[in-house]
Amino acid sequence: MRPLVLVALPQEARYLPADTDLVLTGVGLTKAAVATTRAILDRAPAPEQRADLLVVNLGSVGALGPHQEDVFEPSAVINRDVDEEMLRALGFTPDNRIELGGTGPVLGSGDAFVAGGAARQALVGRCDVVDMEGFAIAYACRELGVHLRVIKHISDSADEAALAWTELADRSARALAAAYGRLFG
Repeated sequence: MRPLVLVALPQEARYLPADTDLVLTGVGLTKAAVATTRAILDRAPAPEQRADLLVVNLGSVGALGPHQEDVFEPSAVINRDVDEEMLRALGFTPDNRIELGGTGPVLGSGDAFVAGGAARQALVGRCDVVDMEGFAIAYACRELGVHLRVIKHISDSADEAALAWTELADRSARALAAAYGRLFG
């Protein structure tokens, strides 16, 4: 399989090999969905060309509870911005969870940066770790029929200390590059 690496920001990709097929998605669900779709269609415009393409989403996450492992592959991803109860009350069936096949915690993606407070507390029990792109990437891959692996590194505890993300990102970049090298090197 041909790996196509998707990372939100250059800080998370700085230690990847120079020959990596790398796309920077930008921050947030909308940017990630569009960048993922473009990248896939640029490399494999026809559905039959996508069989050997493997999207690899690397990125840092904030943990909502105690965490043991630094690098992991989530078991599933949800869009944490969706109010599933409200949609069900309106008669809709939310398409808000994508199984990823990893053995790690559930990833919750959304457009808000989680740095403590009520926003963080509201997510406890819905997901275990948070990012801002994973669900959009997984959704685009599912819709376009492309294989996906999501590899994340816990950079912080999604609390006030997360505001120092720019300083924390280097540790994540190193860990993610090492994990990528073990898998694809």
